[in-house]
Amino acid sequence: QVQLVESGGGWVQPGGSLRLSCAASGNSFSFYNMGWYRQRPEKQRELVATISSGGSTNYADSVKGRFTISRDNVKNTVYLQMNSLKPEDTAVYYCSGWRTLSNYWGQGTQVTVSS
Repeated sequence: QVQLVESGGGWVQPGGSLRLSCAASGNSFSFYNMGWYRQRPEKQRELVATISSGGSTNYADSVKGRFTISRDNVKNTVYLQMNSLKPEDTAVYYCSGWRTLSNYWGQGTQVTVSS
């Protein structure tokens, strides 16, 4: 069983930055692929970025060049650095971890971008 706990959300003005963190329990973190997803108001949950157990990254077109996903396998944590934030980035951001036959989700953290 893996528990994921997100933090770092909040309110920021357009053009600002936030860094989300997702802390994972357990001792198999390095074997998990990790990702960030978001659910904007009245929209379906969508992929933001993923990072494989080997460190390969993938981004949604809407965040390429602005967001960076990274992981620290010593701290069992995955990060999402979000720069040049836009009002359309407002959403609940969820952390996810998966490997064969296992998929876990955090409870989500709210990010609000407005002036």
